[in-house]
Amino acid sequence: MSLHLRQPGPRGYPGRGGGRASYVEAPPEWRGTSVQVCGMWPFGVGAGTPMIGVPVGRDLTSGTALCCDPISWFQRARLIHNPSELVLGRPGLGKSTLVRRQVVGLAGYGVIPLILGDLKPDYADLIAAMGGQIVKLGRGLGSLNVLDPGEIGAAAARLSGHDRARLLADAHGRRLNAVSALVTIVRGQPLADTERTVLSAALRVLDERHHGVPILPDLINVIDAGPDPVRAVTLARGSDERYRQVVDPLHASLLGLLDGPLGDAFARATTTPIHLDTPAGSCIDISGIDESDAELQAAVLLACWSEGFGAIEAAHALADAGLAPQRRFWVVLDELWRVLRAGRGLVDRVDALTRLNRQRGVGQAMITHTMSDLLALADEADRLKARGFAERAGMVICAGLPEAEMASLTQVVRMSAHEQRMIVDWSTPPSWDSARDRDGDPPGRGKFLVKVGGRPGIPFHVDLTHAELAVNDTNKRWSTTTASPAIAGANAPTGSAAGIEAARIEGDW
Repeated sequence: MSLHLRQPGPRGYPGRGGGRASYVEAPPEWRGTSVQVCGMWPFGVGAGTPMIGVPVGRDLTSGTALCCDPISWFQRARLIHNPSELVLGRPGLGKSTLVRRQVVGLAGYGVIPLILGDLKPDYADLIAAMGGQIVKLGRGLGSLNVLDPGEIGAAAARLSGHDRARLLADAHGRRLNAVSALVTIVRGQPLADTERTVLSAALRVLDERHHGVPILPDLINVIDAGPDPVRAVTLARGSDERYRQVVDPLHASLLGLLDGPLGDAFARATTTPIHLDTPAGSCIDISGIDESDAELQAAVLLACWSEGFGAIEAAHALADAGLAPQRRFWVVLDELWRVLRAGRGLVDRVDALTRLNRQRGVGQAMITHTMSDLLALADEADRLKARGFAERAGMVICAGLPEAEMASLTQVVRMSAHEQRMIVDWSTPPSWDSARDRDGDPPGRGKFLVKVGGRPGIPFHVDLTHAELAVNDTNKRWSTTTASPAIAGANAPTGSAAGIEAARIEGDW
């Protein structure tokens, strides 16, 4: 049969002299925006990653841009059922860098960021550069009065009827939970039911009889005096001795708050209240608290979270009454493990704060190192509740993690063997770079995997823009004068923060 009568295969004519190509080179590819290649838009093949939300990085597989944040994926893209994320990863691989990118991008969308407890600080420079509020807490820096209703009290004064009563009841519950949590941290165990009842009654008496904003010494004075409404809940029946037996342990714990390690932070009036009237949000900087002061750090973090969510509730109450515009909030809960390990029962406090974020119109990021942080609790019930934080999160974003974490992580989110291997490889220590006489960059720095339920994960890498570099140094004590702008991690140069703009993130790409 002659050659021209045969049908060629996909690589040409087979056989001797046919010219069949044994190797086919991949065609060259170019990438451009819809403005640059407008004549070819819409593209014949769409990108495989979502393009709704904050641009966070490029897909490691295809090189396409990835836009990702819980609020956009919940509200606009309808990809998740809860506007929250859990960010896991070893230190120094860029967890805070990723969340800072989302903070800037969401602020550009009109979402107000709230950093409720910045320990290093990781976010203070960024919020200050955007024109937000910085609140400093710590010994000699500032104090937070957990009995101050704050924004809730101001909002309640503008409301009436059922709305006012509901908001005041919410303020009472938040103050009760805040004081109970502080006592739990001092004791290392939760309060008894009778003690919580005494606290609740004393707070009501304080609201009725005290003029102005009360502080913890005022609450102690009420319990010490023992007015009839407080005595009634102890079943003392007129016996002062029986009343003292019930309240003395609580009285002693509250005195320990004043004179113990927490007194300087909580025994005085609030130094700087949180305000939600700035689009750039607020950052509570608690970096002045020493790392070794674990009790105070956990207590301040928990108090900051309670204060922040209370302010959000007040803003929503005013919006529902038509007295203020409806706002959306992006809350960052960093170093989650510090609070969970501070004492038994604190998991319940965190659980109450984070469970209803979807109903409250709040998106949130919970950041910790590993799943072991959530599961390394003495009480089995606390471990199950802590694991629920991950199970309820709309998305789980993983940086490099050790192989030992895979067993507990895959119980919460399904992962393929390839995805697990990739995350473990990202946790590999850096190699020694003899040319620069120092360790090279960790192979997993700036690399993340987004998981939503059982869907395949999206691996991506964060590249910092020049506008972000000036406010992205989380290792200021170790900084040098130069750093690579392509690396998203903890190391970046210091400099002026005046040029930070939310729109620059997408524009620099």
